[in-house]
Formats: sequence, C-alpha cells, structure tokens
Amino acid sequence: MIISVVPGERTAENVVAVVEDFKRRTRGRLMNLITTDGYPAYEEAILNAYGETITPPRTGKRGRPKASYKVAPKGLTYAVVEKTREKGRVVGIDTRVVFGTKAAVVAALEKSNVSRAINTSFVERQNGPDRHRNARKARKTYRFSKDWRYHESVTYFTMYVYNFCWPVRTLRIKDDEGCWQKRSPAMAAGLADHVWSISEWLTFPAVRH
Repeated sequence: MIISVVPGERTAENVVAVVEDFKRRTRGRLMNLITTDGYPAYEEAILNAYGETITPPRTGKRGRPKASYKVAPKGLTYAVVEKTREKGRVVGIDTRVVFGTKAAVVAALEKSNVSRAINTSFVERQNGPDRHRNARKARKTYRFSKDWRYHESVTYFTMYVYNFCWPVRTLRIKDDEGCWQKRSPAMAAGLADHVWSISEWLTFPAVRH
C-alpha cells in the first residue's frame, strides 16, 4: 500500500513533506518500525514530526534561557540501511538503529508477516512498477515529461490506481471454497471490498455529500 507520494527531487524539504503527509494520513499513530536509507534529512524530519517537545525550566540566572528541543517518544522505532558503493556497485550493507532499541526492532520484525530484517526492499521494489506503469519515468526515454504539472498529475494517477485497481499476486488469499481471491493493496488494507476498474476510480466523487 502506497500511503504518501510527494513528486520531485529528494530534498530536505520534500522529505519533511512526505513525513508530515504520512503522519497525517495515519493519524499520528506510531508505526511498529520505520525504515529508510541513510539520507540524513529523514532523521530530523521524523524527530520533528513525532518527537515530544522538551522546554528546560528557567534557572533564574542571567543570560538567555535554554531553547526547547525534541526527543523521540517511547514507542518510536526507526532504523536505517546504509549502503557502501565502489565504482557504482554495492559492496556493503550496514543497518543502524536511530530511535528506539535493538530489542524493539527485533520485536517489530518478529511481528511482521513479510520481513525479518531491516531493509528498504519494499520501496525499492515499488520503483520498478512505478517506472513500468509511468512511461515518463523510464530510464533513457524520449517520453519524459515536458511540463511539471503533467508529470505530477500522472505520478499521482499511477500511484493511486496501483492502490485500488491492481490485483497484486502476493496479496491474494483463498476463499472458503479454496479458490484464490484477487486483492488490491486497498483491499488488503480494508479500504475496498473489490478490485476497482480505472473508470470506476476516475468517476468516484472526490467529495461526497
């Protein structure tokens, strides 16, 4: 399930935007485990989004009082994957726990139905279908976007259609009769009861009265 999309270059500002948007869409609930690559902006963005503000008490002494700061709340578990490259090839992969404890990370991984290691495989795997379903993002192509508005619009379109209109093979389940039931990411997340057609998704009113 793709929760949040912020089209554009990977900058500190866009990292903040995607973390804040993700928090809003999940109503601020702490995830069992957050993982990213080693891009430094993620740590600050996650701390600012989920952290608790500590205001040091005034001492009564002369001088400027200490400024407020953020601390990671209990239950925030965040780890990163750091890859070492030589001549364009990955020669080493290290993991590091940033917020929380190693025990909390192990506990989160034990609860997971899909992974037993700290990784960024899911978002990296999603990059393949993203390029496949959006010709504008294919490598070395003449079909690249000439206008940012179109590029942004098609990005949202393909991502959200993926959530509701694409039956993912690894999400299928067997029904009571032993037959495989196709499911989209939205169905697996409990947001839909069937695989939507693209026309159904396009004509669904954005604002319901």
